Amino acid sequence: MTPAEFQERFPEVRVSEHNARRVYFEISREKLTSAVKFLRQECGMRLSTCTGIDTRAGFEVLYHFSEDKTGIIYTLKVIAPKDDPKLESQAGWFPACNWIEREIHEMLGVDFPGHPDMKPLLTSDADWEKTNYPLRRDYERSE
Repeated sequence: MTPAEFQERFPEVRVSEHNARRVYFEISREKLTSAVKFLRQECGMRLSTCTGIDTRAGFEVLYHFSEDKTGIIYTLKVIAPKDDPKLESQAGWFPACNWIEREIHEMLGVDFPGHPDMKPLLTSDADWEKTNYPLRRDYERSE
């Protein structure tokens, strides 16, 4: 797949090529599921990992896909606004997203509606304040 082919399929996407082996697609959260399905089911890519970052623009969630035959990493970059931090879960149809969505939820507070089981993965119900997320800019550590 080429960035141009992806952009033909998703004309609203903003493409940036970091280098010859790293391509980023900035996509709306409304198009996330169709873009993930395209890369996984139609292009045969595998999900390497997802990462989440608290930025000034919102919670940025990056879905990193590997095209193994070329070694190129294609990254879907999606912003979940801070006043509505939600992204549709991919875990219901794409099990590789299960644990990483749980981790991003616990660390940043991004909700993933449709996730089959959002039980805590890294934190304890007994000592975790569910409104104080460790990877947020406003995190306050309690001793």
